[in-house]
Amino acid sequence: MIETISCGGVVIYKGKVLLLYKNQNGKYIGWVLPKGTVEAKESFRQTAIREVREETRAFAKILKYLGKTQYTFKGTEDVVNKTVHWYLMSAESFHCKPQQEEHFADAGFYKKHEAYHLLKFNDEKQIILKAYEEYDAIRTASGISKSIRSRTK
Repeated sequence: MIETISCGGVVIYKGKVLLLYKNQNGKYIGWVLPKGTVEAKESFRQTAIREVREETRAFAKILKYLGKTQYTFKGTEDVVNKTVHWYLMSAESFHCKPQQEEHFADAGFYKKHEAYHLLKFNDEKQIILKAYEEYDAIRTASGISKSIRSRTK
């Protein structure tokens, strides 16, 4: 068994989440979140930011660590056990462009319920639900702190 570690981002802008559509050699793969393999001397945070940028061309910053997911699949030579570390990220705009070299045919921002139904993999569906809980908590806390600041002026 081969052990691999990847990192990715649940990128949200104005309440919508960034998804990629993978279509390899005309074969349907499905909608996924941006993620990729950790490179030598790279932190998990650096990997998540780099992979989001490479796969979507979106500029995003990390807000919070969300946790990890694990799954196993049959690789070309052996069974692969993959661990993915996920980060809640915020984008600067709706700008995105799929990385064609990785067989991404489309990229876009979708409402929570749309993204949930579009995503192919259950673990990614669950991580966006957690991301939205954290996103809403951050927005609520930010609103409270802004309200307190305006009352103290």
